[in-house]
Amino acid sequence: AQHERHENAILKAENEKLRAENNRYKEALSNATCPSCGGPAALGEMSFDEQHLRIENARLREEIDRISGIAAKYVGKPLSSLPHLSSHLHSRSVDLGASNFGPQSGFVGEMDRSGDLLRSVSGPTEADKPMIVELAVAAMEELIRMAQSGEPLWVPGDNSTDVLNEDEYLRTFPRGIGPKPLGLRSEASRESANQWSSVFCGIVSRAMTLEVLSTGVAGNYNGALQVMTAEFQVPSPLVPTRENYFVRYCKQHIDGTWAVVDVSLDNLRPNLMSKCRRRPSGCLIQELPNGYSKVIWVEHVEVDDRAVHNIYRPVVNSGLAFGAKRWVATLDRQCERLASSMASNIPAGDLCVITSPEGRKSMLKLAERMVTSFCTGVGASTAHAWTTLSATGSDDVRVMTRKSMDDPGRPPGIVLSAATSFWIQVPPKRVFDFLRDENSRSEWDILSNGGLVQEMAHIANGRDPGNCVSLLRVNSANSSQSNMLILQESCTDATGSYVIYAPVDIVAMNVVLSGGDPDYVALLPSGFAILPDGPGVNGGGILEIGSGGSLLTVAFQILVDSVPTAKLSLGSVATVNSLIKCTVERIKAAVKCNNA
Repeated sequence: AQHERHENAILKAENEKLRAENNRYKEALSNATCPSCGGPAALGEMSFDEQHLRIENARLREEIDRISGIAAKYVGKPLSSLPHLSSHLHSRSVDLGASNFGPQSGFVGEMDRSGDLLRSVSGPTEADKPMIVELAVAAMEELIRMAQSGEPLWVPGDNSTDVLNEDEYLRTFPRGIGPKPLGLRSEASRESANQWSSVFCGIVSRAMTLEVLSTGVAGNYNGALQVMTAEFQVPSPLVPTRENYFVRYCKQHIDGTWAVVDVSLDNLRPNLMSKCRRRPSGCLIQELPNGYSKVIWVEHVEVDDRAVHNIYRPVVNSGLAFGAKRWVATLDRQCERLASSMASNIPAGDLCVITSPEGRKSMLKLAERMVTSFCTGVGASTAHAWTTLSATGSDDVRVMTRKSMDDPGRPPGIVLSAATSFWIQVPPKRVFDFLRDENSRSEWDILSNGGLVQEMAHIANGRDPGNCVSLLRVNSANSSQSNMLILQESCTDATGSYVIYAPVDIVAMNVVLSGGDPDYVALLPSGFAILPDGPGVNGGGILEIGSGGSLLTVAFQILVDSVPTAKLSLGSVATVNSLIKCTVERIKAAVKCNNA
């Protein structure tokens, strides 16, 4: 309440300032004279700068009045002082309990309809908007307290983690989105890190803004409110995605700290059967010297995770799959990648290192699109234009197909994607190093036909030597076959690793290396996602050699017919299925041999 009173005082001061400017303009206008006749100047004869200032002044006044109206109506007041909101919140909170979901058997039946939530949800009604504002403000307060509190709300857990005391949480935050529905499991985590920018990749498989309730003040996101849907994923077809319908609220506090909070709005749609609800979750961003930031992340969800495959349960339950540690680790890695793309003083030591800023940016942009495309075909998302041909069976291979037409970034025709996940008793770091090394590629890559693989170009994009983008050339053992170029990105952080690659055209890559537009280079990426099989004894995520095993996902995208209107043959499906199985067997044998 003190913060809100202080902000209202600032808004009043802004209004007084604008009023004084208005008076000054009126006085100047009344005293202005026409140069030709000596009479009062017409409005049309004002200078361009004066007209621009008047327009900007009016825009700012309208923006401040609008935000002031929201603050005066909904912000900083207890629910008891807003009877229409209080009764609305109370009734919806009751509806959100067990009565909404009915008996557990019926609840499970409804929950099996994957993708229904994001497809059926729509924007909020006018009657819902005041409640959304109140809920967002309460969620912001809860997020800040969750991020900054210690015991008894958070208690020390195993592997240097914080564990939420649920009893204390319910005592501290009795309001919110109602009691936990039947069949959902609470999952809360907190993590912090220092860095200077944020770009996420691989976690959010799709997101959509349904309505913007406020754009913020004076051109930034302070006070921004938007109703959204999003789907979060793990890079494996064996882990269902998590769909959420929520409001996002951004605010800059008095000390300069930014906060971004999400909180579910399922209670506005009683007929929605959600598998996952977000209690106030998000991040606090505090500016530090030398261009750095301290980020504290809180993830607090209630989820039905009974459909998660048994081999992925330990890593999901540990928080490495969806928790705060994964968000912060991804943030850290992507900041390093962004810094690499902006670097201009690259030493020309190694012949393979790309020193041209334009060439680096184009190649990194192409690799970024390759990684994004890979993630769309490796998870369990139902959002993309894929048709699942086989998701069950003894082979555990998920095969999907799509028709590619009028997309300059993909070759035209019928594309098959196949993905499978399995456990292997080799530490994740050893698996990652083996798969990214061009010298061991011939041991598992069937498409290279046993040819010698040589690195032609290299861009380091992180502290770890495994974080890099490479251009590889496969020198075919058969002299009658032309050499092949492969674009590869390998990246690793505390929660997982990727090795992603795609064959590329030689002429197109020459254009990219010269700083040309990479958007027209056709790509069909394949590759690997490597996760630890659990938190490990040291809680370090990607474990060192000699401890823990790996969860490895293998995925291919292959053009099986260059005619988009052609019919898919069962032989093509069988070929891709055999390719992925053969690759899996080669990897198992080679990795175990190298690990012995």
